[in-house]
Amino acid sequence: MKLVIAATGASGTIYLQRLLEQIDVVANEVHLVLSGHARQVATQETDELRIPFGITKHPENDLNVPYVSGSTRFDAMVIVPCSMSTLGRIASGSGETALLRAADVFLKERRKLIVVPRETPWNLIHARNVVTLLEAGAVVLPAIPSFYSRPQSVVEVADTVVWRILDQLGLPNPRAYRWKDERASATSLPD
Repeated sequence: MKLVIAATGASGTIYLQRLLEQIDVVANEVHLVLSGHARQVATQETDELRIPFGITKHPENDLNVPYVSGSTRFDAMVIVPCSMSTLGRIASGSGETALLRAADVFLKERRKLIVVPRETPWNLIHARNVVTLLEAGAVVLPAIPSFYSRPQSVVEVADTVVWRILDQLGLPNPRAYRWKDERASATSLPD
């Protein structure tokens, strides 16, 4: 699979870090682009963003990258975390940076675009922009963790969101917790 992974200036670098660590870069071609604000937030939230060997890094404003053209085949793009400012720019069709142009290309080519907003609360403008992206075909996957797996650390909490992203990409995810109703297997139904 050919993937573009991007990050913008919202808090939530841990989601990006964990996603990069769980994608098999031998089996998948991964291109990474960070906005300037994403780099600033990453520095504040982590000691250092660890980019696994084999991931191709691109500058935010290089419009010569392959994924900004509809004629180049890519399978999916994930923006994690995605600021509401970036989400709004994508909803308006802005293509002023390579990251925004790529999101626009993925929508127009009907390729999978997954945006992972982390900001809260939303105002009405945010909600309308989310609806616009949903109507355009994007997957909006807010960074809302689950607790079925009884996570014991911040990393395990973050992984509950990353598992959902991997599921949306169709990538193997053997560590993901899968809900099952224990009561259904313990109790038989009457005939």
